[in-house]
Formats: sequence, C-alpha cells, structure tokens
Amino acid sequence: MLDLLFIVDPLSQLDPARDSSIALMQSARRRGHRVDDAEMSELTLRGADAWVRGRPIGSYDAVFLRPDPPFDSHYLTATLILERAREHCLIVNDPRGVRNANEKLYALNFADFIPTTRVTSSIAELREVLVDLDGEMIVKPLDRCGGSGVLHVRADDRNTRALLEMATCDGRRPVVAQRYLREARRGDKRILLLDGEPLGAILRVPPDDETRANLHVGARPERAVLTAREQALCAVVGERCRRDGLWFVGLDVIGEHLTEVNVTSPTGLRELAALDGGDPAGAVVDWVERRAGGRTLDLAA
Repeated sequence: MLDLLFIVDPLSQLDPARDSSIALMQSARRRGHRVDDAEMSELTLRGADAWVRGRPIGSYDAVFLRPDPPFDSHYLTATLILERAREHCLIVNDPRGVRNANEKLYALNFADFIPTTRVTSSIAELREVLVDLDGEMIVKPLDRCGGSGVLHVRADDRNTRALLEMATCDGRRPVVAQRYLREARRGDKRILLLDGEPLGAILRVPPDDETRANLHVGARPERAVLTAREQALCAVVGERCRRDGLWFVGLDVIGEHLTEVNVTSPTGLRELAALDGGDPAGAVVDWVERRAGGRTLDLAA
C-alpha cells in the first residue's frame, strides 16, 4: 500500500463526474492505497522541511500537484515548498518542472510543431501581427486555464482595439497571440502523455456558438486517434517532458499544431475512459506504483 497526497482545489469545487483528480483518487483507493487531500494553503515549512497537516510531505510515497491555474504567487510558493520534499518522494509533476513550464510558453520549445506565435504587451504590435496573420488570431492570457480570457480577434471587428486593451490591461500585461487555425471548428485534440508516452486522446468539438473547445463551456468529446505527425510530436514533446519531470501532461493540438502544454492539472481521464472503455486513471496509478513503490526515483536535474 502506498501513501498518496493530492494537492488540489477545494473538493467542493470539483465535479466528481468529470474531474480527473477525483478519478485518480478513486482509482488509488480502489487499489487499497491511502489517499489524503490538501489545498495549497495548507502547505508549510518547518525549518527546511515541507509539511502538510502536521505530517512531513516527504513521508508520502507520492504527491500529485493538481490545483488549476492561475499560476500566481500562491502557486509559485507551493512549488517552492514542495521543492524541499522532491528528493524524498515522487511528485507529479515535479515542482521545478511546473515552475519552469508556463503552459502557454512551454510549447515554444517545439518550434516545428506550433502555429505562428507572438508574445507581447504592445497593442500596436498585436495589431501588426493581426495583419500579418491575415486578419484573424487567437489571443490568450499567460496564466489562466480552461479557456478563460481566450479571445478570437478579427481585423474587421470594430471592437478589436478595445479587446486588445482589455486583454493586455492597456498594454501592461503580455499575452500570447497565435494564428487562428480554421481546423479548430472540427475540434481541439487533447493528448494525454504519461512519462512521455501517449496515454490516449480525445477530440473536443466546440459548440456552434463558441470559439473555445473546453469541455466545461459545452464542447463535445469524441474519440480520437493520433496521426503520424502527432505521433512524432508526442515523441519530441514526451522526451522533453520526461527530462523536466513533467510526468503527466496534456497536449492541446489543433490541425496537427501544438498550441499548449498543460502541466498543472491535465484533464480528460473521465472522457477518455468513457469513449475508449479503458482505465486511464488506473494506468496513471499503476505507473506511480511502479515508480514510487520502491522509492527509486529518477529526479529531473
């Protein structure tokens, strides 16, 4: 039996029927493992040692770090506290990896697979980019999740400048601007990677009245298979994730282009299980059993 700690958002805010963290906790309990949960605010340091609820974090066999963004000062502090325990237990995902892998910017490590991308706070530059991208682009904040703050910006929209002012806080906050991919209407593919290998994929098809393909805003999950290019993408991204201690991640792929890498709280386990009839949450727990059971950890440098 393993002792597992899940650091998550308040359980009252999670939907048991859809949430991947709850799927993982339930799978671990079915296997007879002890499962504790805590919120980031409950992490403390006693001297140089990380503790939670009166227990050293290093006494757990494995810790799942899965609160949703924003990746703000509280999230940053949580990774710094967990840093004190990373040599004593398996942490999914490694706090150093999470700290260094902004979910919108990590994809820039794989230039051959991403759409045209610009990161800037300049409204004038964003308007120039919009022209270069044939009058259509997606603008995203750097620190949020679930499609929050994502804008589909068009040059022929009279609100364009106002939208860019809002997105950048009047030119004070950097945003990501990416080429609008028309394949997005057919769906945004979520590929789950476990230890650098594809665990499965679902296609999230947006509703007719919505640009975003996030499930919580009404997207429809469909079965998905990986193309040859997506398999090549997974091999390249998976190798880098493994090196960075990002053991369980979600890739967002539109038209065979990588748009984001979710390293904080990748979702899709419930939908993948329903569509494929397998047990992806169980596969994650099986992997943790193999990695943490003997406390033989390959820690990221």
